[in-house]
Amino acid sequence: MDDGVDVSVVIPAHDCRAYLDRSLTSALVQRVKKEIVVVDDGSTDGTAELLDLYATYHRGVVKVVHQEHSGSPGGPRNVGLRHATGRYVFFCDADDYLGDEALERMVAMADRNGSDIVLGKVVGHGRRAPASMFRRNAERVSLLDSSVYNSLSCYKLFRRDLIERHDIRFDEKLLVGEDMLFTVHAYCHAETISVVADYDCYHLMARPDGTSIMQREGSRDPIAWLAMVRGPIELMAAHVPPGPLRDHLLRRHFKLDAFAQLGEAFLASGEVRRKDIAAEVAALCDEWLTPGVRETLGSADAQRLAALGDIERLVRLADIEAATVHRRLTGVRWEGERLVVTGTAALGGACSGAEHDGVALVLRARNEPSVELVLPAEHDGAGGFVARINPAELPSGVWDINVAVELEGVLRQARLGALRERDLLCPTPRLVGDVVTLPYFTRVGGNLSIDVGGHVLSVPGSARITRTRWAFGHRLVLDGQITVTGAAPAASAVRGLVWRERSSGTERVERVTGLPGGGFAARPAIGRLTPGTWDAYLELELGGPPARFRIETVPQHVAGPRRWWHGAVLRSVRPYATSGKGRLSTVVRALTPRTIIRRILA
Repeated sequence: MDDGVDVSVVIPAHDCRAYLDRSLTSALVQRVKKEIVVVDDGSTDGTAELLDLYATYHRGVVKVVHQEHSGSPGGPRNVGLRHATGRYVFFCDADDYLGDEALERMVAMADRNGSDIVLGKVVGHGRRAPASMFRRNAERVSLLDSSVYNSLSCYKLFRRDLIERHDIRFDEKLLVGEDMLFTVHAYCHAETISVVADYDCYHLMARPDGTSIMQREGSRDPIAWLAMVRGPIELMAAHVPPGPLRDHLLRRHFKLDAFAQLGEAFLASGEVRRKDIAAEVAALCDEWLTPGVRETLGSADAQRLAALGDIERLVRLADIEAATVHRRLTGVRWEGERLVVTGTAALGGACSGAEHDGVALVLRARNEPSVELVLPAEHDGAGGFVARINPAELPSGVWDINVAVELEGVLRQARLGALRERDLLCPTPRLVGDVVTLPYFTRVGGNLSIDVGGHVLSVPGSARITRTRWAFGHRLVLDGQITVTGAAPAASAVRGLVWRERSSGTERVERVTGLPGGGFAARPAIGRLTPGTWDAYLELELGGPPARFRIETVPQHVAGPRRWWHGAVLRSVRPYATSGKGRLSTVVRALTPRTIIRRILA
């Protein structure tokens, strides 16, 4: 292996000249030691000539292999692997492209953690991209405790030694799904898996002419897909013994590969074809559906499992699954310490007019989508619903509000708030107990969410000085008053007085005492501050990250300047109220006799 190459970028190319410039350029600008191995799979549209031109101008970086058309992406990728020399390998399709910093970030993640596989965030342009595994960066994750297995595409950074050591290769007989077998095999041997989620690493493109393999009609034929997915399942089961991990991985295959074929594709099929699809799903269930998987099925899949022998019922369930959730938010207001949400919700499409079994609000933790709180709603007597949320029952964090409509045992959910009564405003934030609760409409989409603790929103409040005076030890005694969302916080919420130097950002934290009724008192030793201009803040604990408020004041409440000699140094401290909004700051200076003489002579 050539240690001089960090990443071998393998690109299969067949009749894709119109997209190659963007894809190759995105690989060339990567700030890692790289080689780009492009396998021309019998192109006839000028792709081969363009590749040779790139190889001429980028000798030693772009390597081109020409071969007769193989008919699938797996063959060219395997050829590219044989020519790869890098420590890592990344597979990129010729019509997709990399973010400018993608490989740099993924290699840094892999080198830092000894990762065998690094998933970089994938974004879709006209195509659906996986999202569940890209909520946050992860230095190390396991297959059991994460959703990385939901992504079985090969658009990842793989340690090449792992691939060669276990002879991991693409299935050259498959037109689609060939990368599932490869990625499953790699997952089963990977000791460390990492995720780069804070940067768009891979851009998954839909061709405008619809000529990519995954865009072609019939590329996701349900029966062919169900036959194909047996390979990855059997491979995974050969490496993972029965137990919680195997159940976790099998759940992905049933949810995304098996039961998914009983949805839109099922509705589009004829009666005979539907029977064949149901029979294939039933066969998979008979062989691989364990009690552990069965326990985790969602409402729709549980109903489908029970109805595999009833085609009419499966059609009805597919209709429900495909139905649009028509919803409208009609009101949101405080009643005491509870947030009351009112609206309407019903299913459309083939389910239009059906009497639903119930409506509920589903509050989902934004950073932990698997964490949900379901609140049954009541009928309001006018065809709508009303639900009451107790923020005291919500853990700190951001909660997105969905409305769920139940019909025939299936729950259909949708975000609530984008469609709402004209001029409907969110109620003001409120202190519920010692925690600040901030209802709001999201900037993107305009949906209703609740920020418990002030994680993404600024907490409205003020800290105002009512009196200052000097005390022994060059301490500035401060008395003040705090309000948060128009109310007095608990005395225990007050964390500290923070002095921040304006130019350097240096901070010094002083003790502060919270008082009943929102008062506070502090005796900061500002005579000990280093020279500079220092701004004063008050920090509060309100159920989330520390909430920081700039301390306000007026000139008549600020003590005058003070000077004193400290050895041979003349120190001066001048508290003042800033112009405009009137905020407490102080200027600290330290003058030596030499500096004083220079100023006099100047």
